[in-house]
Amino acid sequence: MLESVRSLTGSPWIYAVVALSVVLDVFVPVLPSGVLVITAATAAAAGSTTVAGQVPHNVPDLLALMVCATAASVLGDLVAYRLAWRGGERLDRAIARSRRLTRAQERLGTALAKGGGLLVVIARFAPAGRSVVSLGAGAAHRKVKEFLPWSALAGVAWAGYSVGLGYFGGQWLGAGWLGTAVSVLSLFGAGSLAALLMRRPDAPAPAPAS
Repeated sequence: MLESVRSLTGSPWIYAVVALSVVLDVFVPVLPSGVLVITAATAAAAGSTTVAGQVPHNVPDLLALMVCATAASVLGDLVAYRLAWRGGERLDRAIARSRRLTRAQERLGTALAKGGGLLVVIARFAPAGRSVVSLGAGAAHRKVKEFLPWSALAGVAWAGYSVGLGYFGGQWLGAGWLGTAVSVLSLFGAGSLAALLMRRPDAPAPAPAS
């Protein structure tokens, strides 16, 4: 799979593929959107060293990659949020049957009511956490002004972390499989930690904003 992604990194299509993957993985969490972002950033690291003063080309632009990943993350969150908002009784029954969704919905409501939504940011890194939080916020009819800023912050944090892993991994370990593998493992490590924090009964709920 990595070789297929690498073949795309020299094409402008990489941004469209990354954006589509990030939008859709709120509904299909197994999509490797993080791996795509890291691989593209690793390619950018490989092309950042100029040869004989030549400007590198055919590599993704880091800023464009981060903006693309962030925007797609927020868009996917909002699509899931709106679909859950309009889900009706069928979705309510589905959430009621899921202890995970019910608990996340309750904790998210408490966090947002207190003026903070750090849970949204943490959930962005956890496997399927983004789906649970976005659907929970919509099904609970939380106000968009309560959810959107935290979704944007989560998107920036996740995209920045993923791009940073790929770029610095490529700089320090090279643009081969080793640098990419270490970066991907670091992303999974952050996801495991986020999942652990989400499962805690006393998951972080920040103090009300002053």
